[in-house]
Amino acid sequence: MKPDFSEYVRNHVILADGALGTYLYEKGVEREKNLDLLNVQAPELIFSAHEEYIRAGSQLIETNTFGANRFKLLEVGADEQVFEINRAGAAIAVKAAGHQVYVAGSVGPCGIDFPLEEEDVSQQEIRDAFATQMTGLAEGGVDLIILETFSSLTEILLAIEIARQAVPDLPLIAQMVFPARGTTVRGADALSCGRKMAAAGATVVGTNCGRGIDAMVMAIEKMSITAEEGVPLSAFPNAGMPEMVGHRMIYPAQPSYMAARSSEMVKYGVRLIGGCCGTTPDHIQEFRSTLKIKPVRIRGARIQTVEEEVEAKSSSTKPGGFLSTLQSGRLPIVVELDPPTHLDVDGVLKGAQELTAAGVDAVSLGENPLAILRTGNLGMAARIRQETGIQTIIHQTGRDINALGLQSRMMEAHLLGIEAVLAVSGDSASSTDQPGVSGVFDMRSYGLLRMLSQLNRGHNQAGRSIKKQTNFSIGAAFSFRPENPTTQINRLERKVGFGARFAMTQPLFSKEVVEQMLEKTKNVDILIFPGIFPLISSRNAEFLHNEVPGISVPEMLRRQLAKFEDVADQRKAALDYTHTLVEEIGSFIDGFYLISPLNKWDISLRFVRQIREAGWKGSGKADAYASLE
Repeated sequence: MKPDFSEYVRNHVILADGALGTYLYEKGVEREKNLDLLNVQAPELIFSAHEEYIRAGSQLIETNTFGANRFKLLEVGADEQVFEINRAGAAIAVKAAGHQVYVAGSVGPCGIDFPLEEEDVSQQEIRDAFATQMTGLAEGGVDLIILETFSSLTEILLAIEIARQAVPDLPLIAQMVFPARGTTVRGADALSCGRKMAAAGATVVGTNCGRGIDAMVMAIEKMSITAEEGVPLSAFPNAGMPEMVGHRMIYPAQPSYMAARSSEMVKYGVRLIGGCCGTTPDHIQEFRSTLKIKPVRIRGARIQTVEEEVEAKSSSTKPGGFLSTLQSGRLPIVVELDPPTHLDVDGVLKGAQELTAAGVDAVSLGENPLAILRTGNLGMAARIRQETGIQTIIHQTGRDINALGLQSRMMEAHLLGIEAVLAVSGDSASSTDQPGVSGVFDMRSYGLLRMLSQLNRGHNQAGRSIKKQTNFSIGAAFSFRPENPTTQINRLERKVGFGARFAMTQPLFSKEVVEQMLEKTKNVDILIFPGIFPLISSRNAEFLHNEVPGISVPEMLRRQLAKFEDVADQRKAALDYTHTLVEEIGSFIDGFYLISPLNKWDISLRFVRQIREAGWKGSGKADAYASLE
């Protein structure tokens, strides 16, 4: 159980989370999207953000409700949903937090300028707006309220007064912005503000946002007298002053620098430390290490609800159509063929026919990878299935279709004979080659897995029967990073809990990395197909390494290819390297996932023949999956 916050914060340093917005934008949410609405539109995305921070070490997380008041939600036509959105945001955070992590209900400024002009908005309307938001958060189960990013002392004192009336039993953190020399933009001194907030009823007083950590240290130094007077301080700095680079807001302060400066603020009386704009789970992890804060232990059984645990168990024995058709005693091979960027599909169909004849077990088809327009993979998969009989795996993203359309599409896939789906969040729509495109992201990978598992049990997301069960082998993407594998392995474990039965990795380029991956995941009950990408040139290697997220081509290999001036010589050296890699790992992996470079299926065909001629059986794990049908 969590100790009483008001008592605990007086004697311990509590590590909070970082910026939710930064995390969500990195995951592809468009900047013009109202983030508070995601509590009801994409709750699994918000849940995953909370979970990432908890895994990084956060002992307190904030709800995704900073702007969820009537005035700001009026701008998106959701002013009648204030209570619902705040209650939902609180419930998501409470679910992620479990019994060890505090949940703070985030309340930002109302959006109305102070001092008030009575003819525009009355003070009573402001009171009602804050009260509705706070009671919604309390109804959702928060442990405390955090007022943050206030620049007007008058407004935050009003918000504190309302909190003491609307949710009197909840501890209250009150934070203002002091952008320069420890004063607000209106010249109010940090010490004076801190004392007035404490006198009004705040449990903890402090500062967030502003002009980076240096300015914040100055403000905290001024407020340290408040700490000496018995009121704990809080500090949530930005990751430096942002710079717009292209269409991205870049924050320069590195986690190690911010963590070092945070220790200074602890000496001044800060007992609650977290991050604001630009901070990520990496920053929080560095804070935890520097401040020597004991990490929160998270178990998958605690994160999932009872219903989800039952669902995961009931779906865990169903391999689905693709896995159940694997041949016993034979190493599985999946080959990826992307649908073309046009309607001439004859080349892809011919490749599928040749690969089928050579002995592949399935053809995998991406869904507009890198947000580049291609022929739809569902139609392409159905054509391949009809003309060759081979199993097809369609990649399904949450980027392009809302939750209604996704369920309909998966039901359609079942009718077309598709028996395997790889659930992925999808690349950001910002890299698209088409005008006016924005990401949807009603669901991310976890939500897609959950949906597919429900369809396999014969129910839609609303819990209603669809009268038949789909027969999908449910797959998940796995980005193994040798330098820091824990986070991704934890994510893989969660994906297994939601119903994933096989995983396909990003391209891997060394036997040692494959061995390390298998050793680290030996206790995860899932088939893992290492991605093998036959490079075709030095330029190809450099592009993948430097421009495609999640892919790391060893420097040794890139240097080796760069020695050759002629592209034909580079290709020969690269293919020889891949031939050796396939030879080295074929005897112990679960299966191969061959990715055709630039859709050149003939290159993949070369390695399919190599694998089948060798007759490797691999790990043999696929035999057990096939026997479950």
